[in-house]
Amino acid sequence: MRIEIVEGDITVRPVDAIVNAANSSLLGGGGVDGAIHRAAGPELLEACRELRATKLPDGLAVGAAVATPGFLLPAKWVIHTVGPNRHAGQTNPALLASCFTESLRIADGLGARSVAFPAVSAGVYGWDARKVAQLGIEAVRAYAGRPLEGEKPMVELVEFVLFSEETAGIFRQALEESGGGPG
Repeated sequence: MRIEIVEGDITVRPVDAIVNAANSSLLGGGGVDGAIHRAAGPELLEACRELRATKLPDGLAVGAAVATPGFLLPAKWVIHTVGPNRHAGQTNPALLASCFTESLRIADGLGARSVAFPAVSAGVYGWDARKVAQLGIEAVRAYAGRPLEGEKPMVELVEFVLFSEETAGIFRQALEESGGGPG
C-alpha cells in the first residue's frame, strides 16, 4: 500500500473514495465536512438523511465509518467517519486510529483501490496535527498488514490530503519518521 502526502483540496482528488471528517449527525458542518457536502451536491445530504432515518437513527459513533455515493465529486464514494473531539474529553488515541482503520475496511468492502484522507480530528476537534499524522499513518500501515479475514487489501493508494502547507509538512515528516517515504 502506497502512502502519499498531498497539499490541496480533497474534493477534487481523482481517487475512488474520499474520507469525510464528519460529525455524528452526518448532516454537514464546517471545515472538510462542509466542503465535501457543498462539492458533492444536495444528494449527499439526502443520502445522509436516509442513513439517519434507517441504519443510524442515533448518528454515527466516534471511530466508526459509513459510505455514501460521491454524487458530483470525482470520487465514486464518500466514507464518513467521526473523529474524537478532544474538547469534549475524547482523548483516547485508539478512537482516532479507528477512524482510519474503519474507513479502510469500508473502502475495501466497496472495492476502492485509492482513498484520500483529511487530517481527521485536527482543527476544531482539538487534536494536534502531529498526533493525527502519527496515528493516521501508523493505522494505515498496520491495516495494510492485516486486512479483514486475512485477505489482501483492495486499497493500493492512500493519500493524506491536507489543505495547508504547514499541515502537509507535518504529515510528510511523520511519514518519514514512520519508516521512510511512500509506503
